[in-house]
Amino acid sequence: MTVPHHAISPFTDLKKVSGVSCLGNGHINDTYLVSFVEADRLPMVLQRVNHRVFPDVPGMMANIRQVTDHQHRKLAEWGRDQPERRALRLLPTLDDRDLFVDEAGDFWRAFDYIPEVTSIDVVKSAEQVFEAAKAFGEFQYQMADLPGTLLDTIPNFHHTPSRYDALESSVSQDLAGRGRFISAELAFARAHRDLAHGVADLMEAGDLPVRVTHNDTKINNILFDSQSGKGICVIDLDTVMTGSLLYDFGDLVRTATSLADEDEPDLAKIQVEMPLFEALLNGFLTKASAFIDPKELELLPMSGALISYELGMRFLKDYLDGDLYFKVAHPHHNLQRCRAQFRRAECILRLEREMTEMVCQRS
Repeated sequence: MTVPHHAISPFTDLKKVSGVSCLGNGHINDTYLVSFVEADRLPMVLQRVNHRVFPDVPGMMANIRQVTDHQHRKLAEWGRDQPERRALRLLPTLDDRDLFVDEAGDFWRAFDYIPEVTSIDVVKSAEQVFEAAKAFGEFQYQMADLPGTLLDTIPNFHHTPSRYDALESSVSQDLAGRGRFISAELAFARAHRDLAHGVADLMEAGDLPVRVTHNDTKINNILFDSQSGKGICVIDLDTVMTGSLLYDFGDLVRTATSLADEDEPDLAKIQVEMPLFEALLNGFLTKASAFIDPKELELLPMSGALISYELGMRFLKDYLDGDLYFKVAHPHHNLQRCRAQFRRAECILRLEREMTEMVCQRS
């Protein structure tokens, strides 16, 4: 898809642009790399924000501005080197705004490009897992004293009981006529309904801390230094809002403890590797141990199953609704994704005792 010139010109002089290419493989937003004629000028990352997913884009951008500004303050306070590579920095429009809205109602934003980095879609080593978990643990450490409040960019994003209720509603409506294909998946969702309440009920009762969390801690939301392999920057801040530390840790477990693809069709290939869980736990607690609550620590092992179960329900709901939320490569892609996530949840639940023992040893 070609980026219209009117989306680039609010951020820079078109005469200085040498080329535009697609960047990344995100499910939600469209991302492009804009290169410039000047040899010493770094490219610009330009994004079209999906305003169907994020109904209050200006509010979301206010979150990102607040979070990234605070990150840079913390990096300066801690004396960290190369802060421009350790936190995203919004690139304002030529008239000093964080967003451009075109005539079609599409929202565009830009970030400074971070050079000499790479991203990882599928884990290849325990070292990568350690570095990603350490980076997300440091992000939460940075956010521990964030002033003010953040907008809930997607209300009830990780409120798993609401996700379950939304799935049941989609089952009843069956908008895309696909209900006949999901009997096994629906049975799994219903059989594990108690898992949905594991964190939400404790938060509502005040028994778990409410924190500023990333809420989408996939390993490909970390930029790794191309030379050292160190995790240096957390990206994709659209879902940063208040939540539970367990949501972030759980999504790390879901993403980083299996070598299989997120949508692996052969479910037998989806296994949870305990050495990867150990690396993840050690990396995350490198920073998070300074502030983690005992109850959060106790629930770390179950958090991966919770988030895998929740995301599986989201994929299943979208499949029933006709693929309105996630981009798909084929008609049954969301169902395939759902099956992979439910398989992950099942594997994690089987290993919960071993994970608990490992957490106890680490604490």
